[in-house]
Amino acid sequence: MDGLHTRRIELGLDRVRGVYERMPQLSCPVITIGGTNGKGSTAAMLESIYRVAGYRTGAYFSPHLVRYNERVQLNGEEATDDALCAAFAEVEGARGDVPLTYFEFGTLVAFLLFSRAHVDVAILEVGLGGRLDVVNIVDADVSVVVSVGTDHKDLLGPDRETIGREKAGIFRTGRPAIIGFDVSESVVQEARRLGAQARLGGRDFRYEDAGSGLRFTGVRGTLDLPYPPLRGAYQLANASCALAAAEALPALALTARDLREGLQAVRLAGRFQTLPGTGARVVLDVAHNREAAQALARTLGEQGVSGRTLGVVGMLRDKPVAEVFEVLRGSIDAWFLASLDDPRGADAAFLDDALHSVGVVAEGLYDDPVSAYEAALERAGPDDRVVVFGSFKTVGAILASRDDRRGGGGGGRVV
Repeated sequence: MDGLHTRRIELGLDRVRGVYERMPQLSCPVITIGGTNGKGSTAAMLESIYRVAGYRTGAYFSPHLVRYNERVQLNGEEATDDALCAAFAEVEGARGDVPLTYFEFGTLVAFLLFSRAHVDVAILEVGLGGRLDVVNIVDADVSVVVSVGTDHKDLLGPDRETIGREKAGIFRTGRPAIIGFDVSESVVQEARRLGAQARLGGRDFRYEDAGSGLRFTGVRGTLDLPYPPLRGAYQLANASCALAAAEALPALALTARDLREGLQAVRLAGRFQTLPGTGARVVLDVAHNREAAQALARTLGEQGVSGRTLGVVGMLRDKPVAEVFEVLRGSIDAWFLASLDDPRGADAAFLDDALHSVGVVAEGLYDDPVSAYEAALERAGPDDRVVVFGSFKTVGAILASRDDRRGGGGGGRVV
């Protein structure tokens, strides 16, 4: 796939739509989820709710942590190597001489597998932006924009308002558009311009922390629900968006019990994920932009420890590294900086310069995330906490190393 196109990312739909039209089409209800942060969590919650309710689910996530298979889920199970390879071959035959990017190729593979499996609902996470993302070749029955930040300015626009318009491009005329609690005004304006049925967080649906669980109020009334097992107060906002989306799709009936049990059953690696074991507490979080770093800092404060917090970080060079460090410098007591072996990866020296710029000295510089993680564990006491963050690739490296030690135990499973 990497060799099929001269660019890894090329926004636009004409090429890939032509290939899709030569393939089996999705014929089930579709929920498309975009946003800067929170879209993966929201998608996972929806998938869990519908699966618990007895529906056949197809869910498409990106990026993956350890294995490519994580991206394509059928009824909560990763697609097998054989199924993926057969679908790759079929897409290869359908594309002819049309060049497809890595993400376009993989998205068509997911659509093909969902179509062949006759899923009852397809839940699609947008890869980048919205309007020109390949996921948007399918007209969603319900679209969700969870949040808008300022990631990917080079591709999506110079400011939050412009980026919000791009993300709102997944909305459809006459169809429900779920708009989250941390969005730009341009998302609301674009929903209005497109003639979508906007349901706005804080106006048409809302939530509160009831102390013993999540209280959600939507167009059908108020429900008291359990907390989702995904940690962090921001996950209540994500859950509220998921519940609003489910409420907006009456074609697939759900009971209050489905919602309760579905929320309780959701699992998602790398979102303030606590690893089991003795000794220092270990937390994995894929936070890699300013807004996600702010959420991580809040959750670290909410889930405090009596000892120190040691940070293991590896990031891509094109992310706002210094901004992330500025946000988290008050939450982390010792920094272990790791190089990422990726064309876009920052080396530890680059991270060290950024850390110095916010007035912090690193504990150590390492060639890779696993070396940095092991060094942090060696220096951590039983009352301390080690938090690994900065990139899907950083968290994925730690999960993969744990899998290797256990003989491939599945630590990178997404749902």
